[in-house]
Amino acid sequence: MTWEDIVAIGLALPGVELGASYGRPALKLRGKMLVAEGKAAGHFVLSAPLDEVEMLKDTDPDAFFQTPHYEGWPAVLVRYAAADPERIAALIERAWQRGASKAQRAARK
Repeated sequence: MTWEDIVAIGLALPGVELGASYGRPALKLRGKMLVAEGKAAGHFVLSAPLDEVEMLKDTDPDAFFQTPHYEGWPAVLVRYAAADPERIAALIERAWQRGASKAQRAARK
């Protein structure tokens, strides 16, 4: 996967816009970050609930990880090279569903 792949997945969802998060390119919904490029090459940041973060790290540590900076935060780092495109698309949509308005969710159906 590439950042361009992530952007294409995200921009297909109602209300998602390209923006920035801490100076890095990001996909946002209603002003909140869904996905952002990582600080270092080779990974991106995905918004996810804490319990989901732990599950992702436990079930696929080659793709999902956290640095000390992200421990305890609702976000997980994802390695582009190990990311399964279908799984990432589903996770981005789940992040979108958590932040979407009722009207945006209705527009997606």
